[in-house]
Amino acid sequence: MVDWTHKRYWMIGASDGLGEALARKLSAAGAEVILSSRSEDKLKKVADSLPGRAHVVTVDVSDLDSVRRAAEQVGQIDGMVYTAGVYWPMKAQEWDAEQAEAMGDVNFVGAMRAVGAVVPQMAERGTGHIVLTGSLSGFRGLPGAIGYAASKAGVMALGESLQADFFGTDVRVQIANPGFIKTRLTDKNDFNMPFLMTPDEAAQEMFEMMCDEGATVKHFPRLFSYLFRFSRIWPDWLYNRVFAR
Repeated sequence: MVDWTHKRYWMIGASDGLGEALARKLSAAGAEVILSSRSEDKLKKVADSLPGRAHVVTVDVSDLDSVRRAAEQVGQIDGMVYTAGVYWPMKAQEWDAEQAEAMGDVNFVGAMRAVGAVVPQMAERGTGHIVLTGSLSGFRGLPGAIGYAASKAGVMALGESLQADFFGTDVRVQIANPGFIKTRLTDKNDFNMPFLMTPDEAAQEMFEMMCDEGATVKHFPRLFSYLFRFSRIWPDWLYNRVFAR
């Protein structure tokens, strides 16, 4: 079990939704949290409502210089959690180049920028904690998920590569792969979302993973995750016939 007292965690994507809910749990557990996103006003409201020490550092994860400046301002940390993301439902037949690029840039490349800003200090110290947010949609391509599914698959691969490089060290890398979470992003969907979670429910799953020092990945909701995890071994004709519907 992790002792969160006096730990400093940089929460990127903490202005609402899952990031905000997880920041509340870390703060309540005793951690000092540094909240980041583009919206300073939202971050200040979240910071003022937290029970523990909290600071606000704005960042635009699509801008490398902004990420570097924010990391310098944040200083030495014990851990970084990346929950920033954008989403638009999109079929190949309805391709929107700007939205597709934004999903790749914020969800995946943004995570790369954030990781790149904190890994050097962790590698030098030989200790640290990185938590990345993938998605059940990242296991295999999905209809209507151009941009989003690909970006999350990239985040999952990034986390796995970090785990391999830091294996045997005290730098922990964890990957959370949630299903549907009710946020302003999923409100854009016009289809049924099975096992829909609240941000607080999803944050609890992530917090429990973070408290488990032996955990490397968590897929949730567990029952729903089996459909996606085992779909990797399905033949293409079966997978496409089932999921294309």
